[in-house]
Amino acid sequence: MFLFLGGEISVWADDVIGIFDIEECSVSRTTAEYLNACQKKSQIVNISEDMPKSFIVTEKNTYISNVSHKTICKRAKEKDKLY
Repeated sequence: MFLFLGGEISVWADDVIGIFDIEECSVSRTTAEYLNACQKKSQIVNISEDMPKSFIVTEKNTYISNVSHKTICKRAKEKDKLY
């Protein structure tokens, strides 16, 4: 099943490791260090033209999205649908 993250980006749902609220997590130093490390490795994919609301960690990349983490989690739970 594909999971629609926003923009024109979909990923395999099985590749998703975590879906996070960017506002809640960005205050953590550990999260900031993780995102900086991903940026240095060119593993950040910014799919948000507006204010980012979530970041999605997959096996290969970390996606920054303007879709809320709650919406993406809801989509992930709807296993019978293709996004």
